Amino acid sequence: MVNGRCESNAAKVSGIIMNEPVFGHEIYGEGFYYFDIQIKRLSDSYDIIPITVSERLTDFSEYKIGRYIEVEGQFRSYNALREDGTTKLMLTVFARDIVFCDDISERTENDINNIELDGFICKKPIYRKTPFDREITDFLLAVNRSYNKSDYIPCIAWGRNARFCGKLEVGDHVKVMGRLQSRKYQKKFPNGDVIDKVAYEVSVSRIEMEKANVSECGELSEN
Repeated sequence: MVNGRCESNAAKVSGIIMNEPVFGHEIYGEGFYYFDIQIKRLSDSYDIIPITVSERLTDFSEYKIGRYIEVEGQFRSYNALREDGTTKLMLTVFARDIVFCDDISERTENDINNIELDGFICKKPIYRKTPFDREITDFLLAVNRSYNKSDYIPCIAWGRNARFCGKLEVGDHVKVMGRLQSRKYQKKFPNGDVIDKVAYEVSVSRIEMEKANVSECGELSEN
């Protein structure tokens, strides 16, 4: 539950607008625009998270670089078509409500970054250890939404949460709480070319498994 709202996919973030909205796509005559916000972590580093907003939600003249906003919505996925005809999984916070916070007294001490998901493991989790013996598990969560659609959300767990998630099976029903994060990495090609890329995922702070009315959970704070 985020801000009192109970649903299968609820995200709330706040931060600084990094770029003015640009047109993305149109559905049934309704235009949708994309922009990024910068969210400060407790560690003083930042996540850059993409936002999608409907043209009907607000006046776009209000979206100025450097302005502080709060966004409530859902973390959604969709398949974007590449120039070579292949598809790529894209992730964005689909805004349902946006509040501009020009008055410093309206802002929270720390930027908001909360997400709660209720879904199903749809790919075998990958458990591994780093060279420094840190435990990590990656998994993909399928979260249902209206009109028989689903969002496929990459998640990453650490420590004892990683050990717990590494034992999950495809089809397991879980509830995940955490934060959205961006992660830079380099993709190397056979010809030697290297491209800088950004991955978006949910960093898990808590996970609960629903099974026979018994809730099992792991818990670890991570920033």
